[in-house]
Amino acid sequence: MIWVQRRLRLPAVRRGFHLVTDLLTAELPELEQVKVGTVHFFIQHTSASLSINENADPTVRHDFEKYFNRVAPENAPYFRHTQEGPDDMPAHLKAALLGTSVTIPVSNGQLALGTWQGIYLGEHRNHASRRWVMATLMGQS
Repeated sequence: MIWVQRRLRLPAVRRGFHLVTDLLTAELPELEQVKVGTVHFFIQHTSASLSINENADPTVRHDFEKYFNRVAPENAPYFRHTQEGPDDMPAHLKAALLGTSVTIPVSNGQLALGTWQGIYLGEHRNHASRRWVMATLMGQS
């Protein structure tokens, strides 16, 4: 049985949705040893999210950003949590809607994602710093 837990650092990126599948798996070389298992990625922030979605067409990322900006707009007059700027409360809402973690099966040393699936970092702040992700890998070799 293999158990690995590691805190991974993602680079600072501009606001939007960014495919991070390769960045995350590159930091877990032990993944190749797992025949059957799971990996759990948890982002340690309240203004960014992790989700799984379409990884082939970049217009999906654009449309995600447009949609979530309409759902949680900046400068909404009803927001009271505005100390950290007009993007802060909308960022928290987007993270709450999309989630902070993904769990993915591992099969023969690879993530068992569907053909068109990838892991997205949703960066919901205008000026965010690098983000931390806790990865927990478990499985049989």
